[in-house]
Amino acid sequence: MKKILFAASECVPFIKTGGLADVVGSLPKNFNKKEFDVRVVLPKYACMKQEWKEKLEYLTNFYMGYNGRERYVGIFKLKLDGVIFYFIDNEEYFNGDKPYYGGLWDIERYGYFSKAVLSILPIIDFRPDVIHCHDWQTGLVPVYLDHFRFQGEYFRGIKTIMTIHNLKFQGVWGTKEVREVVGLPEYYFSPDKLEAYHDANLLKGGIVYADKVTTVSNTYADEIKTPFFGEGLDGLMNARSNSLSGIVNGIDYDEYNPETDIWLSHNYSVENFRKEKVKNKVALQTELGLEKNPKKMMIGIISRLTEQKGFDLVAHVMDEMCQDEVQFVILGTGDEQYENMFRHFAWKYPDKVSANIYYSEAMSHKIYGSCDAFLMPSLFEPCGLSQLMSLRFGTLPIVRETGGLKDTVQPYNEYEKTGTGFSFANYNAHEMMGIVRYAEKIYYDKKRDWNKMVERAMTKDFSWATSAKQYEDLYKYL
Repeated sequence: MKKILFAASECVPFIKTGGLADVVGSLPKNFNKKEFDVRVVLPKYACMKQEWKEKLEYLTNFYMGYNGRERYVGIFKLKLDGVIFYFIDNEEYFNGDKPYYGGLWDIERYGYFSKAVLSILPIIDFRPDVIHCHDWQTGLVPVYLDHFRFQGEYFRGIKTIMTIHNLKFQGVWGTKEVREVVGLPEYYFSPDKLEAYHDANLLKGGIVYADKVTTVSNTYADEIKTPFFGEGLDGLMNARSNSLSGIVNGIDYDEYNPETDIWLSHNYSVENFRKEKVKNKVALQTELGLEKNPKKMMIGIISRLTEQKGFDLVAHVMDEMCQDEVQFVILGTGDEQYENMFRHFAWKYPDKVSANIYYSEAMSHKIYGSCDAFLMPSLFEPCGLSQLMSLRFGTLPIVRETGGLKDTVQPYNEYEKTGTGFSFANYNAHEMMGIVRYAEKIYYDKKRDWNKMVERAMTKDFSWATSAKQYEDLYKYL
């Protein structure tokens, strides 16, 4: 039986700010239980929902030297869906009303967490073969492990994997301050280790010391070796390219299932979507006050409204696109300029544009289950989950060819009758609009081709089982 420990700063259903939580919550359930004992360790945040805090079982506590004094480390445990979760408790570090605060304080908190992850192992009597670290918050785990190896036999032979979910976030602060806080010898703060551009970089430490580095799609693994996507670490990514691989995330096929979805007014399947799916569209048009017309093409957008997600392109040509026979339904929050841009077009074209500047799980499912197409013109996208959800609901994605979007959406080819969506290559507003209009043309003039594409999209398998299989191979290799 191989023992694997996931270390992460967030995980559904306990705490979530982004896609990282979905991965850490879903992946462990999908491993072969006969071969792998996969457990998860997280901080015990005060801002977790009360219902989860009440279910935690207290195991024990001890004190660990960190940042100049002995710190309390409490250990709690919970079993959910056959997976054991451990929670590290320290009120000083995890007592706030949100998981992240930024700056040196976060580096101190997650430095403590990384050290505690290793320190609890002998006490919980679980010695993993592999510790699977996620993002910069656990970047010091492989570094502390290297340091601990010199101090005892117990930690020798434990392997580590560092998974990068988004290279933009690295955990960077002044070298002197970080060194004082995390208590590692000066030896670790050199340019070939934790130091980058005269600062300490926690993610870099994890990448340098991990046995394997993965990211969340093959294309993104290639992209981050270039200066544009590399966020200053492209040289390191090239140096570690032999140990670098990409594994696409999955989605929970039970939760995202048009046949059983509780939020859809009409459930449908790959067999009957031609008749049933359009009823959801009319229901959503009615709910949002758009023109009720089952034949009108409806395009959905569900996203954080930020520059990374390509909304500069949308802002540039939105007025022109609104001249077409289409409706847009937007859901999400983010930068004020994009929120206001969508509010403006909803005011200017009330029949055609619905701007829902908030987030709601129910509304997101309604959009996936009602729209004809889904627009995702990202500047960069390590993996992306929205396009996987839209494929599952037969809502054809229109994406830019970057990262996981390129790996998961096969562009329509009208001559070979293949594809599961539409894509464009350059970060250019008119190129995006051109492909949106091409999709409109297929939708209105080649309805049979369109429906065949929906069929192919709905039968694609991007469930977690596929990703888990690739991680299993990686663990066995280590």
